[in-house]
Amino acid sequence: MTDFPLSLTSPNQRCVGCQQSEPLGFDFAFAYQPIVDLRDRSIFANEALVRGTQGEGALSVLAQVNETNRYRFDQRCRTKAIAGAAALGMQTHLSINFMPNAVYRPELCIRSTLEAARAHNFPLDRLIFETLESEHVDNYRHLTNILREYREFGFKTAIDDFGAGYSGLNLLADFQPDLIKLDMALIRNVDQDRVRQVIVRGIVTICEQLGVTVIAEGIESAGERDFLSDCGIFLMQGFWFAKPAFNALAKVSPQAWAN
Repeated sequence: MTDFPLSLTSPNQRCVGCQQSEPLGFDFAFAYQPIVDLRDRSIFANEALVRGTQGEGALSVLAQVNETNRYRFDQRCRTKAIAGAAALGMQTHLSINFMPNAVYRPELCIRSTLEAARAHNFPLDRLIFETLESEHVDNYRHLTNILREYREFGFKTAIDDFGAGYSGLNLLADFQPDLIKLDMALIRNVDQDRVRQVIVRGIVTICEQLGVTVIAEGIESAGERDFLSDCGIFLMQGFWFAKPAFNALAKVSPQAWAN
């Protein structure tokens, strides 16, 4: 497990945003959805997806996040996801979504994440931090700085919903994450849509040359799965394999692998 910097163990080593953020004032939970590896029919990772305490959808939680509590919410998401994964005995990677605008200084804001990983004996190299390509970021350079800092700590980095916004290729030119997740709008019926096929093949070619691994999300049919596999994409996520499991690890149906 990666060593924890001594400079981040002092209570004074917290960023201004984290210190001044108001109490969260609400609770939430997680559902976990697997990301499968077709090559050996294993689970590569589980993504932590925000839910209400009774399993309500993410919007019911995110509607309560605002400018004054987003720092606290982002920190709580990380620590709660790690604690939940450890309690479930997760042996795969854990993928956590983060809010770039809630990270004031990445080298300090990461402190609670490191503490949670240490407390639950969760290896840092099994943590993946995802950011949405389409998410508005006040300072584009700030985002790339966060991703670089996270990689230095040993985390894997990912761009989620790649292809959903307009900045994906620009971000990829400035920073090459470990992973990108193709947006489900590109994936839907890709086995029947020539235009989508051309776009997906092009992205795969670019990522192969840059050393970036591609994940396809939103898989809902065997046809989509098979076309993407033929393109060289082996990491996939979607209802075809398993729906998110509330406070649990989902099991992949044997039929999901069948030809």
